[in-house]
Amino acid sequence: MDESKLAPAPLAYQNEPFLNSPDGRILRILAEYSEPVARFRREQIQDTVVFFGSARFQSRSEAQKALADLKRSGSVADPETVKRAMATVETSRYYEDARRMAYLLTEWSSQIPAKRHRFVVTTGGGPGIMEAANLGAQEAGGKTIGLNIHLPFEQNPNSYITPSLNFEFHYFFMRKFWFAYLAKALVIFPGGFGTLDELFEILTLAQTEKLAKKILVVIYGKEYWNRLINFQAMVDAGTISPQDMDLFRIVDSPEEGFEYLRDGLTKYHLGSPQPKRVGEVVPEIAKTNP
Repeated sequence: MDESKLAPAPLAYQNEPFLNSPDGRILRILAEYSEPVARFRREQIQDTVVFFGSARFQSRSEAQKALADLKRSGSVADPETVKRAMATVETSRYYEDARRMAYLLTEWSSQIPAKRHRFVVTTGGGPGIMEAANLGAQEAGGKTIGLNIHLPFEQNPNSYITPSLNFEFHYFFMRKFWFAYLAKALVIFPGGFGTLDELFEILTLAQTEKLAKKILVVIYGKEYWNRLINFQAMVDAGTISPQDMDLFRIVDSPEEGFEYLRDGLTKYHLGSPQPKRVGEVVPEIAKTNP
């Protein structure tokens, strides 16, 4: 008689082949909800202000150094390459402006008397505008969040994110959920497809009253956005209502953007509590720890 025994089967939640299979997808999705909930609660994060914009912008010092290096190379440098380097110096103002606005916002929010951290600067965690906003918040002495995404071409987290608030997502929709769920404001700097996607998704949610809270939307850089999108043409064509233009504010300086944020956040989120909708669930992360 064979007295050998079967080895115990792995527990389902420790079975890596299952967890990484199509059948385990729902558990992976839930993990990208539950794990951030636990961390945000532990770090006492109540709400956020999200900065979006191009990952391709460089800091002024970085852009100026690259241009100087090219010019020193003399005839070796291709004229088109020099032209692009000069354009990079020009657009570096957006990096510096995002850094400045994040600094002003964090400096102000850190003085709010609250048990939890309010209006924490949050980005997609990568370079460019994301790095600039995380840097500005760090320079002001505040916590700052990075919601990165795992891609075939690696986007490494920038070094200015608070380490305990550095996240990596597999699912774009779960990452986008966390951008919107805690946000009380959105700051949109010049950017590409991803920036446009985030801008119009939030505007659509606000327009269709799918948000249980007021989200301020700041669009930064009149010259860029007026060339890119003719919002008034949409009103004239009847594709949006005139009052939809009140869903956002276009600004042209860090100070103007900060003042709009400060006044709006104070009005809508630091005054008397807003009435909850029937059936609205209070987010667990908004509760204080025992």
